[in-house]
Amino acid sequence: MPATYASPAAEKARADHEILNAFYGPVPKAPRRTPMRELISTVLSHRTTHADEELAYDRMLAAFGDWPGVLAAPTAALAQAIRTTRWPDTQAPRIQEILRRIAAETGGAFELDFLAEWPLDRAMTWLIDMPGIGLKTASLLLLFNFRKPVLPVDAHVHRVAQRVGFLGPKVSVEKAHAVLPPLLPADAEALFNFHKHNYWHGQQICFFQRPNCPRCPLKGFCNYYQEHYGAATAEVLAATPAQWDPAAWGQLPH
Repeated sequence: MPATYASPAAEKARADHEILNAFYGPVPKAPRRTPMRELISTVLSHRTTHADEELAYDRMLAAFGDWPGVLAAPTAALAQAIRTTRWPDTQAPRIQEILRRIAAETGGAFELDFLAEWPLDRAMTWLIDMPGIGLKTASLLLLFNFRKPVLPVDAHVHRVAQRVGFLGPKVSVEKAHAVLPPLLPADAEALFNFHKHNYWHGQQICFFQRPNCPRCPLKGFCNYYQEHYGAATAEVLAATPAQWDPAAWGQLPH
């Protein structure tokens, strides 16, 4: 039976996963960036556009050459190099402290491959103990690069989950990292696709303001749709696109 507006949270979450998997298509498993780049870039990305994050990262390595150079750089000079981020004076010392801890853990190597061998709880605890690294950043790294079964929850994933109705209206982004995974298969590939698809959905359809509900394939059980438009009729559901159309709507981001 398909999910309905009255379905329990776990049923809605799994229906969301299945429908968006068909709508956007399965995502390739390859990590988008190396572990070190994923970690440092995600730190730089806080409240910053992707373009400005990339510019800060490129300027940082152009100025100081490599990770030992970034660690040894005057903190003020590093802040100047990453000035396109939202808080460069805060992020510069954080990045240097993160690099110090990585070097201490690895005996001077600036790599994170050891996390692949660590149990999930140990890896998560070690990461979030570092300055500027919260649950979302740690989860992104462990899921994207090491295929650990964790779910990163950003503002887009959080918004879609609350509007559809499988996350309570008072559950924060931080708490959602513990609430959502039990509703889904405990499988890294499924969690990766759930994250990417709901992230895209929040970017492309379920906007913060004026969501594009007519295009949304979740309207048959989405609380927000029912509250604003009433229950979706069979005719409305039949007219809803079954797949993302890149020719008409544009290519999805990476």
